[in-house]
Amino acid sequence: MPKGTGMKPASGATPLIAIAAAAVDTETTGPDATRARVVQIGAIGIAHGKVVREAQLDLLIDPGEAIPSEASLIHGITDADVDGAGSFPDAWAQFQEFVGDRILVGHSIGFDLAVLKRECRRARLPWKKPRALCVRLLATIANPNLADYSLETIAGWLRLEIAGRHSALGDAIAAGDIFAALIPELRKRNIRTLGEAEVACLALSDALEAGHRAGWAEPVSRPQAPAFQPVDPYAYRHRVGSLMSSPPVVVKSTKPTRQVIDLMVKRKISSVLVSERGTPDQPIEEYGIVTERDLLRRLSSDAERVFDMPVASIATRPLISIRATAFAYRAIGRMDRLKVRHLAVRDDGGVLVGMLSARDLLRLRAAAAAAIDLDDTIEHARDAAELADSWSMLPGVVRSLLGEAIDPRVVAEIISDELCSLTRRAAVLAEQQMQIEGHGPPPCAYAVLVLGSGGRGESLMAPDQDNAIVFADGEPGGAEDSWFKNLGTKLADMLDISGVPYCKGGVMAANAAFRGSLDTWKRRVEDWVRRLRPEDLLNVDIVYDLRPVHGDTILAAQFIEYAYDRAHAEPVFAKLLGEQMTTGNPFTVFGGFQLENGRLDLKKHGLFPIVATARTLAIRHDIRERTTRARLEQLIALGIGGESDMKAMLAGHAMLIGLLLAQQTHDIYAGIPVSNRVEINALEREQQAQLKTLVKRLQSAPDLVRDLMFSSPATLGR
Repeated sequence: MPKGTGMKPASGATPLIAIAAAAVDTETTGPDATRARVVQIGAIGIAHGKVVREAQLDLLIDPGEAIPSEASLIHGITDADVDGAGSFPDAWAQFQEFVGDRILVGHSIGFDLAVLKRECRRARLPWKKPRALCVRLLATIANPNLADYSLETIAGWLRLEIAGRHSALGDAIAAGDIFAALIPELRKRNIRTLGEAEVACLALSDALEAGHRAGWAEPVSRPQAPAFQPVDPYAYRHRVGSLMSSPPVVVKSTKPTRQVIDLMVKRKISSVLVSERGTPDQPIEEYGIVTERDLLRRLSSDAERVFDMPVASIATRPLISIRATAFAYRAIGRMDRLKVRHLAVRDDGGVLVGMLSARDLLRLRAAAAAAIDLDDTIEHARDAAELADSWSMLPGVVRSLLGEAIDPRVVAEIISDELCSLTRRAAVLAEQQMQIEGHGPPPCAYAVLVLGSGGRGESLMAPDQDNAIVFADGEPGGAEDSWFKNLGTKLADMLDISGVPYCKGGVMAANAAFRGSLDTWKRRVEDWVRRLRPEDLLNVDIVYDLRPVHGDTILAAQFIEYAYDRAHAEPVFAKLLGEQMTTGNPFTVFGGFQLENGRLDLKKHGLFPIVATARTLAIRHDIRERTTRARLEQLIALGIGGESDMKAMLAGHAMLIGLLLAQQTHDIYAGIPVSNRVEINALEREQQAQLKTLVKRLQSAPDLVRDLMFSSPATLGR
């Protein structure tokens, strides 16, 4: 781990804003990298997209030879200045201690790497090329139209001031400030991760060749996937609800502690919950907890009175809880982070439903599970940079789970849970930012909703933002709507910085069409179900995949219930949705796939027809399931559609998700922008054959939907 950063070593998947880096610069005896000796090294840390000025490295070095006057005229360092300074080996040890495993950042850093390598070889010190980025190359990518790419020109474009020019520390600080300012500029060009930045730099062949001719080192390396990390699949297969004790043991706040101890001994339990009512059916905020450790501590300090005290005086509040639908790895991470042995379990409405203890989790070999604390790192992030750091852990987990042959649909559920956690935390931070800026608290109750694949629990590794806001009261353009527009904009900006890009289709609460009061949303639904043209219903269908992630879940439930009721009552609406199912022909006249750069869009030609079929028929036949899998299984159970067709879709859904996730994790670590396209020739022949059969079958999905739109189980059974 990089010294002093508390951040994990970077991989190609790490967002630029989340990398732990050190900006570095050297001053030398001359401009020729093949002969120059180092006379000064400067370095400063970069964390969460900002230069950390508290810790700096500024070392003078005796080069063991006279410093030419021409060099002294540039950097101002003379023989007298280095007289008595340490040697390069001494400075190198301090430099390595300072930078640790951090990514090195510098302006024309290929020069610095070349002279440092040469000094190490001269001193018989081991040399391993560090991972590095050159702000000169990054600026070329971000703005190809600059007159030149000197520090001064780049800083001028970015409106940065440079101090201490031509001193190693001064130039290191300038390079660090430029790097931080380039991050949002690169994001505009869809370069977000370390791997993507490296690949983009490597494409600048003319600049790299010029450096090579000058004797400079390669400034960047081609990204490589990190070593495979095995995981214990149990923690990713099981949910808290299947492990918890239910119903939880709850006692009244007034109950004497003596009686509570007797109850714990009799029931052989290590904790009890405490509330005014003493029943397990209230919101989680109503409860406190008393554990064996709490009792022992109180007995140690107040043994004479503790037995007759009301148990409420010992209880710990607020209660730490977790959702019943959360995967077990979340519970492990939360217990480990907070150093607790008990978690209350709540349903999606926030009502107490059970208890989970460390004893329940003993069979989970947590130490072997990669990135086990995904949820808590997101839930306690303080800004977008920390959210990005947490989100960047996900590709490694996904890669490991696929390697353990976990059902790809379960892996997609885990990705969706993390996306929902990310959105929830971004909403909390956005609301805090609103209050800091003086906009005040929310004007009324509201809920943030995740739509589309995230809402269905079927996210892949290339999600964009699909979110909405429903609030209790207010009209479009009114004071409430204005407040939530501001919130939605901050939410969208934070998610974009965190690694979830803006939705190209505009499905974001920042846009008026995807926020509104409950009454406004109801009016929209009425408008939807009366539309006469399917093209007027673009993006409407994904609303039926919604999942509330923050705020008033009852408000969200009222909206989705109304939306389903009205959609089911108007058959023409579902029919129009079905008419949007056009995917185009992915085949050539000879029966092969039509490929673009050797790849096929599996979302367009595979996932979309399956998901749309399941969703459209679910709306038409009043199936209130949220996931594609559950919708298809319910259609089979109701006898709607041929069983072979539906089962083929079920199997195909899992296969497509698996192929896409494997391709996406590969691309992330290779620095290739993630997409929904799969490299067909990289698949095994059997996979190619299965895929071709599936895609051909899915070409008839629109016809299948039309045939089943007005069918019923009764008529199908005749």
